[in-house]
Amino acid sequence: MLKTFPSFDEIKELVALAKREDLGQQSDDVTSRLTIAEDAVGVGTLLQKEVGVICGLPIVEMICRAYDERLRVELIPGFHLEIIEGRFNDQRAMPLMRIRGPLQSLLAAERVILNFLQHLGGVATATNRFVRRVQGTGAKIFDTRKTLPGYRALDKYAVRAGGGHNHRYGLFDAVLIKDNHLAGTAPRDLADRLRTIIAASRAERLARVIEVEVDTLDQLREVLKVDGVDIVLLDNMDCPRMTMAVQARDLAGKKGKLQLEASGGVTLDTVRAIAETGVERISVGAITHSATALDIGLDVEV
Repeated sequence: MLKTFPSFDEIKELVALAKREDLGQQSDDVTSRLTIAEDAVGVGTLLQKEVGVICGLPIVEMICRAYDERLRVELIPGFHLEIIEGRFNDQRAMPLMRIRGPLQSLLAAERVILNFLQHLGGVATATNRFVRRVQGTGAKIFDTRKTLPGYRALDKYAVRAGGGHNHRYGLFDAVLIKDNHLAGTAPRDLADRLRTIIAASRAERLARVIEVEVDTLDQLREVLKVDGVDIVLLDNMDCPRMTMAVQARDLAGKKGKLQLEASGGVTLDTVRAIAETGVERISVGAITHSATALDIGLDVEV
């Protein structure tokens, strides 16, 4: 199992929200209450029913605790979390774990458990597809901040589970200077403006990655004159221009010192060609904001 799964404190509000919106203010699963005896006990087996990367299993116990302390998560012999979490599975109907306890509580928690697992598995699987497409090129797949409120820590974990890498977590932990930040700056003043920003960041004595977005090669050439830039984001450039950007960076003597990141409109059909231009990083918003849920089910026995 990946050792960086978000702590319960990081996601407890999200789990509580999911429970509250499902059970309502009365905290009542009316159907289970009317059809299942209060003392009935059951066991549910979580099954991965679709090819993909399983992700999020540690959250199952967190959700169970939030619903009913009597719900117990049981590992299936031979299926340890260290083995199955983050693993690509090409077989359908693979058992993941079991949940045992009061049947009313188990059925009440079922949909919330599946919602989390299906979403996180979808993100991990989508990421893994992109990672596989660029194998052997040296390029790495990165996520973005395009996540639903409350899900960022989980989505970024799922990206890592799928073999991808995390961009900045939020607005607070890195400097990403985009075109809107430089609105009104004349092209001839770009290098000096960036030097001022970098100096101000360093004066705060915080170790921050500094990235600058460009959408033309002329802008890139100006950025290359500036020391202290770690990454240049090539926004919506086609492959020929990205190849030229790599060449310009290398001719400026900054290969290995400044990384280039491709961003904008990246798809599974285009990502390989983008990677082959020589960029080190490819950011893909779709792996979090458009991932298709992974099919996971819960089979219950009494």
